[in-house]
Amino acid sequence: MSTVPAGYVELERAVDSIGVGRRHRQDYGDLAPMVESIRRNGLLQPITITLDGHLICGARRLAAIKQLGWKTVNVWVRSGVSDRLGQLLAEQDDNLLHKPLTQFEAAALYRELKALLAEGAARRQEATRFQPAEQGGQDGGVNLTAPWDSTPGEAAVQAALMVTGRDSHTTLERIGRLEDLAADLTQPESVRQRAAEEVERVKAGGSVYPSHLRVNAELSLVELDQIAADPAQPAAVRDRARGEAATVRDAAERQARAAELELLAQDALARVKTMKATGRKPQRAPLAAVEDRGEPVPFPLTVFVAIWDDMAGWWLHHDPEQVGPALTDEQWSRFEETIAGTLTFADAARIARATPAEADPGRVEHIA
Repeated sequence: MSTVPAGYVELERAVDSIGVGRRHRQDYGDLAPMVESIRRNGLLQPITITLDGHLICGARRLAAIKQLGWKTVNVWVRSGVSDRLGQLLAEQDDNLLHKPLTQFEAAALYRELKALLAEGAARRQEATRFQPAEQGGQDGGVNLTAPWDSTPGEAAVQAALMVTGRDSHTTLERIGRLEDLAADLTQPESVRQRAAEEVERVKAGGSVYPSHLRVNAELSLVELDQIAADPAQPAAVRDRARGEAATVRDAAERQARAAELELLAQDALARVKTMKATGRKPQRAPLAAVEDRGEPVPFPLTVFVAIWDDMAGWWLHHDPEQVGPALTDEQWSRFEETIAGTLTFADAARIARATPAEADPGRVEHIA
């Protein structure tokens, strides 16, 4: 018999009476091993529900016993989880202990947690504005450990830490932005289509940051097209906008790197806006000059930081025994070239970092 945790009551419940409701996990994965384990050993840890029968923890276990055809099941009833935030926290705990969420499930859970944490922090600030400092406030009846001391501005970081275990809020925000743009009917068709393609690319295992940059480039192209089609603009400005858009599209067709494409589109739009504002043809940007010489395009430090933030822990998500044989010779060559270049770069950056004259302890923290 299982040991009932403090604050819980154990009882038998009809399986059909347990309400799953709206949950962020959409993919339960392969349930066959769990079904076989429960068939052989029984349910070692009961499912957890609220007083009114809504599921808190154990969605995969519940799905497995439904496959087994069970009519009743032992459950733990948690009286302290009564509001939406409490249920989200419990679901998040369950996900960390069992099958991880997909990136998009994590992003959906993150966004709801962030909103609720910010709302709770705002309520507490309002409630304590007119209270003496020694009088603590109570906010709700959630009997769970939660970051109730956070402020609305810290909600994004807190929510990301709760969902992924690290401050990944930038990546989670980008995933949400891709989904929002794909579904936003006020956006031009080209933007919605590009965002939808990038969503599918990420779902298939692609990195979030390059998808974010490609969507940014598409948004800049839309602005260029709008200027080119605006009859209120001088003919020279419209022609310049058409030419700049064509250059960016050529780069996209030759599959330029996402960071290069976004910078190219950003600079193109900046040149056209400068021409609109001053009426003078802007000078060629350094980026274009570098491209003409066929040299690598220099990226700003923000791109470096964002790329490595997005790649944090990438090796934990891939099986080397599967990847090794699966790559083509060309793919493997690019991989080894990237690793060798990264190690060389790291050695040089490490030496520069240790040089007192160039040391700046706050240089990374100040990059947005």
